[in-house]
Amino acid sequence: MSVMNLVSYEDALASYDPVMGLEVHVELGTKTKMFCGCSTELGAEPNSQTCPTCLGLPGSLPVVNAVGVESAVKIGLALNCEIAEWCRFARKNYFYPDMPKNFQTSQYDEPIAFNGYLDVQLEDGSTFRVEIERAHMEEDTGKSSHVGGATGRIHGATHSLLDYNRAGIPLIEIVTKPIVGAGERAPEVAKAYVAELRELIRSLGVSEARMDKGQMRCDVNLSLRPNGTETFGTRSETKNVNSLRSVERAARFEIQRHATVLTDGGTIVQETRHFHEDDGTTTSGRIKDNAEDYRYFPEPDLVPVAPSREWVEELRAALPELPRVRRARLQAEWGLSDKDMQSVLNAGAVEPILETIAAGAPADQARKWWMGELARRANETGTELSEQPITPAQVARVTALVAEGKLNDKLARQVIEAVLAGEGEPDEVVEKRGLAVVSDDSALGAAVDQAIAENEAVAAKIRDGKIAAVGALVGAVMKATRGQADAARVKDLILEKLGVSA
Repeated sequence: MSVMNLVSYEDALASYDPVMGLEVHVELGTKTKMFCGCSTELGAEPNSQTCPTCLGLPGSLPVVNAVGVESAVKIGLALNCEIAEWCRFARKNYFYPDMPKNFQTSQYDEPIAFNGYLDVQLEDGSTFRVEIERAHMEEDTGKSSHVGGATGRIHGATHSLLDYNRAGIPLIEIVTKPIVGAGERAPEVAKAYVAELRELIRSLGVSEARMDKGQMRCDVNLSLRPNGTETFGTRSETKNVNSLRSVERAARFEIQRHATVLTDGGTIVQETRHFHEDDGTTTSGRIKDNAEDYRYFPEPDLVPVAPSREWVEELRAALPELPRVRRARLQAEWGLSDKDMQSVLNAGAVEPILETIAAGAPADQARKWWMGELARRANETGTELSEQPITPAQVARVTALVAEGKLNDKLARQVIEAVLAGEGEPDEVVEKRGLAVVSDDSALGAAVDQAIAENEAVAAKIRDGKIAAVGALVGAVMKATRGQADAARVKDLILEKLGVSA
C-alpha cells in the first residue's frame, strides 16, 4: 500500500481512535552473556564469542548473570514497578535459524518487574503517563545475514550467514499497557516515551541504549477502534524500529494504513511488519503468533530468582538522579525559561550540550551552537541532533577558538560546516581554509584606510561625535576582509585614525 493511496491522517483520526502498545528491548551493558561467561564485546570475528551453553549444545547448563538481574531490578524501580519476590525463567519455543537452542530463555507469566508507569513530557510541555505492564529478563538471538538478494532480507537471497556472538546477550524487554487517550498525538507520545525511556536507561548506567547500534529497539503495536467504542481492534506489530523519529513515523503510517483498510471495508490481519526508513512505510512480515503458539513452560535448568526485600531497597536508595529531576536542575542552573528548556528538550540537545560543557565549553556557548547551526541542520536533513557528524569535543574546540579571538561567529559557522562535511578537526579546517581572524594592525590598516576614503560622509559624522556611525565603516572593513577581521580591533583602528576617543 503506497503512501499515495492512504487516507489522510486527519481523516483517519476523525473516524478512529488509536490504541498503542510499545515493546522496547534494551541490551544490557554486562561484560558477559545472560547465561554463560562468553564476552559481549562488539566487533569480534563471527562465532568467536560462543560456548556450548549459548550454542545450546546437549549437556550444557545455564547460570544466571547476577549483574543482569541487578540491572533488571534497577530498571523496574526507576519505572515505578513492583519487584517480584519470586520469579522464574521460561522457555519460549519457536524455530528460527538464529535461535541455536530452538527456544529463547525468557520470562512469561512471572516477570521480575510489573505494574509501573513512566511520565513523559510532550513537545508543548504537557505530561502523559504511560503505564508499564512488565519488564522482564531474556536473551538476545543470533544475527542472520541474508546474502545474494537486492534488499538484504531473506526473500530473494541465495543463502544466509549466521553469527551467534549475539546469542545470549542479556536483554530487558519493557512492555507497556495499552496506551489509550492519546488521540492524534499518539505518534508523538510513542516518540516521547521511547526518548524518555532511553534517557532513563542511560542514567542508570545499565546500557548505552544506542538505537543506531541495536542496543535499544522498539516494536510498535497499533490498532484502531471506531470513535466512541471501547473494544480494541486487531493490532499490527512493527518490529525493531531503531530511531526516535522512526517510532513516530511508524505509528503515524500504521494509523493511516489501518484506517484505509477499515474504511474500504477490509479486515486488519494480526501480523508483524517491517518499517522502511527511506519512505516511512511498513510492509508485511509474518502472521503474528499468539502466546500459546510459543508453548511456554518453566525453564527446568535455572533456579527461580528471589530478590530479597533488603537488597531491593538498597538498590532503590542508590538510584541515581533520574532524567526528570536532572532536567529541572539543569533548567535552574542554565537559567532557562520553561519555553526555552522545552525547546532544548524537543531538539534532543540536552546530552550534546552537557558533553560539550564537559569538554570545556561555557554552557551558554554550548547551547548556542547546538540549538542554532546544528539544530537547523538536523531539521533540514530530518535526522536526530545526536546523529550529526560532529562531536561535542569538536564543538567545544570551536567555542575555544572564538574565545581565544582566533575566530568570530561568522568564521566559526564556516568551520562547523566544514567539520560536518568531513574536512577534519576544527584546527585543521582553520589552517586549510585560512579562516583565522585577522587582528594584525598592519594587515588591517589598508582596509581601514580604504573604508574611510570611500565613506567620507560617514567619517565626518564620526569626527563630529556621532560614534554610533562607526558601525557602517566596520561593516565595510568586514566585507573587504571576507568577514575575517577582528571587528573590535577594526573599530579601535577607525577611531584612532579619525582622532576620536571611544
